[in-house]
Amino acid sequence: MFEKLKQRWDLKSGGQVFIVLLVFACTGFTVMFLKEPILSLIAAKEERNWVFTTIYYILILPVYFLILLLYGFIFGQSKFFSGFVKKTISRFRNKK
Repeated sequence: MFEKLKQRWDLKSGGQVFIVLLVFACTGFTVMFLKEPILSLIAAKEERNWVFTTIYYILILPVYFLILLLYGFIFGQSKFFSGFVKKTISRFRNKK
């Protein structure tokens, strides 16, 4: 599994793959822990419905990318994650 990821992401070692996976995990946990405080600022728990959750997921995407870049920098993988974020954002843009 590590070898496939190493080739797909063009990484040099299995340790680097582990660090990249660790950064993704840390980012996911951080975003998960931010959900409740952010939604609490918008509306009380009883007043929330699927609309609030949908808005949260749309608004959290740029925050996710910033956190991903921050953790990538902390773990010494900023080059990989800056390229990853650029590539992902380019997929959202309309291509003519």
